[in-house]
Amino acid sequence: MSKIRITKQFGFETGHALYGYDGKCKNVHGHSYKLSVTVIGEPINDVTNVKNGMVIDFTDLKKIVKEEIVDQFDHASVFNKNTPHVELAKELESRGHHVILVDYQPTSENMVVDFSKRIIGRLPQNIKLFSLKLQETESSFAEWFASDN
Repeated sequence: MSKIRITKQFGFETGHALYGYDGKCKNVHGHSYKLSVTVIGEPINDVTNVKNGMVIDFTDLKKIVKEEIVDQFDHASVFNKNTPHVELAKELESRGHHVILVDYQPTSENMVVDFSKRIIGRLPQNIKLFSLKLQETESSFAEWFASDN
């Protein structure tokens, strides 16, 4: 049977700030992120299975990514918990804002690594994460490939 890659795309809005950065991104700002998730596997070859011919049901992949990333990061502010931004995060949280504290600089590069771990942990055993593409702006994105890791 052939290995097939399928991709599902997602969108979410997230704010962040890069502590110690020497440019504009040191300021709190946001992005309309676009995340492309590509998995690889063999299509189900069982006429008695309702998902016959599918690598994974797009609905099942959507559920995983929605729960692990979109629902958590959409309209949240992400800060590195090991920086003075933690004080800003506490203030925002006290005012009812959704804040995520991470142990990394919240760049697209680091976020895509975080996302890969979250997704891999939820995929069925016979499905592998092939790649992720996290688009921060129309012309800027970070990519993660299983073959590189």
